[in-house]
Amino acid sequence: MVRPWALCLTLLAAAAAAGAERGGSAQLAAPGRADCPSRCRCEEDGVLLRVDCSDLGLAALPANLSVFTSYLDLSMNNLTLLPASGLSNLHFLEELRLAGNDLTHIPKGAFSGLFNLKVLMLQNNQLRQVPSEALRNLRRLQSLRLDANHIHSVPPGCFKGLTSLRHLWLDDNALTEVPVQALGELSSLQAMTLALNKISHIPDHAFANLSSLVVLHLHNNRIRSLGKQCFDGLQSLETLDLNYNSLDEFPIAIKALSNLKELGFHSNNIKSIPEHAFIGNPSLLTIFFYDNPIQFVGKSAFQHLPDLRTLSLNGATEITEFPDLTGTKSLQSLTITGARITSLPSTVCDQLPNLQVLDLSYNLIQHLPSFSGCMKIQKIDLHHNEIQEVLADTFQELTSLRTLDLAWNKLHSVDPRAFSTLPSLIKLDLSSNRLSSLPAAGLHSLTHLKLAGNEGLQELLSAENFPKLRVMEMPYAFQCCAFVSCERSQHPWDREESSNKEEADRRDPSSVSHSEDHDLEDFLLDLEEDPKSHHAVQCSPAPGPFRPCYHLFGSWLIRSGVWIIVVLSFICNGMVAATVFLSPNFVSPAKHLIGLLAAANTLMGLSSGVLAVVDALTFGSFAQYGAWWEKGTGCRVTGFLSVFSGETCVFLLTTAALERGLSIRCSKRVEAKSTMGSVRLVSVFCFVLALAITVLPLLHVGEYGVSSLCLPLPFGEPSSLGFMVALVLLNSLCYFVMTVTYTRLYCNLEKGELDHFMESAMIKHVAWLLFTNCLLYFPVAFLSFSSLLSLSFISPEVVKSILLVIVPLPSCLNPLLYIVFNPHFKEDLRLLLKRSGMLQRNQRTSLVSENSEDAEKQSCDSTQALVALTSSENFRGKQSTEIYHPPVPFVPCH
Repeated sequence: MVRPWALCLTLLAAAAAAGAERGGSAQLAAPGRADCPSRCRCEEDGVLLRVDCSDLGLAALPANLSVFTSYLDLSMNNLTLLPASGLSNLHFLEELRLAGNDLTHIPKGAFSGLFNLKVLMLQNNQLRQVPSEALRNLRRLQSLRLDANHIHSVPPGCFKGLTSLRHLWLDDNALTEVPVQALGELSSLQAMTLALNKISHIPDHAFANLSSLVVLHLHNNRIRSLGKQCFDGLQSLETLDLNYNSLDEFPIAIKALSNLKELGFHSNNIKSIPEHAFIGNPSLLTIFFYDNPIQFVGKSAFQHLPDLRTLSLNGATEITEFPDLTGTKSLQSLTITGARITSLPSTVCDQLPNLQVLDLSYNLIQHLPSFSGCMKIQKIDLHHNEIQEVLADTFQELTSLRTLDLAWNKLHSVDPRAFSTLPSLIKLDLSSNRLSSLPAAGLHSLTHLKLAGNEGLQELLSAENFPKLRVMEMPYAFQCCAFVSCERSQHPWDREESSNKEEADRRDPSSVSHSEDHDLEDFLLDLEEDPKSHHAVQCSPAPGPFRPCYHLFGSWLIRSGVWIIVVLSFICNGMVAATVFLSPNFVSPAKHLIGLLAAANTLMGLSSGVLAVVDALTFGSFAQYGAWWEKGTGCRVTGFLSVFSGETCVFLLTTAALERGLSIRCSKRVEAKSTMGSVRLVSVFCFVLALAITVLPLLHVGEYGVSSLCLPLPFGEPSSLGFMVALVLLNSLCYFVMTVTYTRLYCNLEKGELDHFMESAMIKHVAWLLFTNCLLYFPVAFLSFSSLLSLSFISPEVVKSILLVIVPLPSCLNPLLYIVFNPHFKEDLRLLLKRSGMLQRNQRTSLVSENSEDAEKQSCDSTQALVALTSSENFRGKQSTEIYHPPVPFVPCH
């Protein structure tokens, strides 16, 4: 029987609808409209009204709600209670949103009169149980959201009368068990989620009356066990999600799910997959069960699944054999990573003729079968295995293959015909292997090529063989010279840090991507094939000043400067060393240190000379020999000599400064001076300490072959930067000690007192050495600390000039200062030449009568110094270990 008021409402609605057709489409209601609640936003939809009162801070239901309201949004307010019959006049209401309030209880009758309600949202409230009576008899309700509450109880009968309910959200609550009795009323339910609860067990027949259920989510619970018949009655179920639980055994209850298409139980504690595990699920399309400690997989576990499209077994660490996939011919994506598979069956492509993606990374595979039967395969990922060679037929006739990843293996041999029949291959990764050559046949379509980490691969690649290359990663920068402009180079330390970071990512097994990443990568590859997106080739490590393509030195200014330094270093240091160690004159401790300093400077000149010779021999074609030079013994020896010479010079100069300071102090106090024996002992210690520091890069603390200059540079590996910073700090400490010593020395002397000391010339000479070496070391220290602070305003060309010219410059300046300004050199040289018979006899006999006032004064000073030395030693009662016999008669000083 039709109720009179319902008939009136229907007639009114029809009249309003007719008026709406004549008046046009829905319009936004004015805020002051009589049937629109205050502060709410209303929108007309024909005769009906959509009311939005969300996020207004309401503590009670709005007044003056129109009887024609079809949509009411009261979410994100402060409602704590719904009054009984408070919405009973909204007979046309179809969607009611009460999410994000503070509702703790919903009384009986709160939704009475809502005969047309289809969607009810109660998520994000404070409900502790499902309303026992308020939801009854909402016969048209199709979607009910009760998620993100604190529900721990679902009373039996609370869903009575919900005959049209299709979707039920009960996730993110506090349920500890499946509400079996309450769910028995929902025969029309199609999708339900009980995820993010505290359920630990699924009993038998838990969903027996849900024959229409298609989707069931049970992930992120605490499920440890399943009843063997817990899924009985779910004849229509197609998606089952058991991920992120605590299952210890394979869920054999799934055999009742004959229509199951998508199954997920990854991230559990399942240790084995039994034989015929999916015998009752012939419709399966996708299986995800990675991140389980699987130790056993039945040989027939995945057989006879004709519709299976995706199989993922990431993290199955105990799998040692490739599964038998007979009868699973529709498989398109197979992922088994992080296992211990050592070999693949020769019939893998016979079993999987439709395979498109194969990911077997992070296994122990040593030998590969022929994949020639996998005609549809597009991607093969085999990185981080132990593959040693690729035969001619391994990838033969794979016309659809686009991506091949063989990185981080032990490849030492690739057949020249291995890639010759791969016309679609655009991405090839062979990085971090042991290759010494790369066959170019068939690689003309490549856009991505990665060969980094193959130190034995030193040959140059021809750009003609790779016309479409856009992204390259080479073992050496010189191999990029044929593809990129040598002038366009990234900043050296930025380049090294980025490459190191990428290498670290590749080493990390946690960076394994799951199969869902394949679509994104395929999209990117399609984008790369678009001719509109073409741009210049990106090749790393990029050539630049430290890894040049044509000339090691780069400019004639640097080249000329280095040659001048080399020539002067050999000549001047040779002269100083000869006059010190071969002269018959007395060798004082200071002069002995100057001789050792000349010997060390000669090694620096030798190091620069080797670089100069390499630059000359490879002039205009350095890229052909760059890789051989960087990784060769010659480069390491050159860097060794340079660092050893530099450190030895700093330590010897520090010793000389301390010796001069000690000598002055002892002369003023008439104390025992430093003996030659002690100076020699300290000198030996300087050489040993410098040798110990220089050996560190050979032990991989720093590296000499990080660039073609063969020097540990302040970028790249953290060990290289740490080594350089430690050197700078140590050398800075030495210069600080020298500066303090000489500052105190000069401050303690009275005016003119320095000229009365026996070896005042040596004191002044060491001061000059200290000043010039400290001044020249400042750019090196500044460069190192700017690199440490990532200050990139210094161009690579300037850095190269500093390393090639400024660093070795003291090796020629130190002896020049001694030759030009120290009178000891002239006297020692004259005596050395006399002893060698290279001076005429008349020059020797006329030495006493020489009229040069400067020469006479110099001879007098020398003789007086020797007399003073002898008197001082006799006064202290000590016999000198080295007696000086003047080769010329004593001349009185005037």
